[in-house]
Amino acid sequence: MITLYGIPNCDTVRKARKWLDAKGLAYNFHDFRKDGADRYKIHAWVDEKGLGTVLNTRGTTYRQLSPAQKAEIDGGGAAAVMAANPAMIKRPVVEHSGGLLVGFSEDRWESALC
Repeated sequence: MITLYGIPNCDTVRKARKWLDAKGLAYNFHDFRKDGADRYKIHAWVDEKGLGTVLNTRGTTYRQLSPAQKAEIDGGGAAAVMAANPAMIKRPVVEHSGGLLVGFSEDRWESALC
C-alpha cells in the first residue's frame, strides 16, 4: 500500500496525486495540516534519506524560523521542529512497499511504483 504525505494545496502534491490517479495506483493521503506529522516517522525519514532531502529550506516557514529553532535543527532536533512545522517537510513523501520517496519525479516514481 502507498501512503502519500503532504499538504493538499501544495502544487507538487497535486501533481503527484494526479499522477497516481492517472496510473490507477491506490494510495492513502495523509494531510499534514489535518492529521499532523509524527516526529518519530520524520526521524526515520531523515535517517533513511538524509536531512538535506527531507528538510525544505526553500520555503517561507523555514526562512521565518528563529535562530534558536534553526540551531535546534542543527543540533539534532530537526524531526521535532519539522513535526511542529510540517510545511518544512519536502513534499510529497511517499511510503511504499519498496521504500521511501521524497519529492515528486515522474521517472523515479515510475521505476519505484509501477
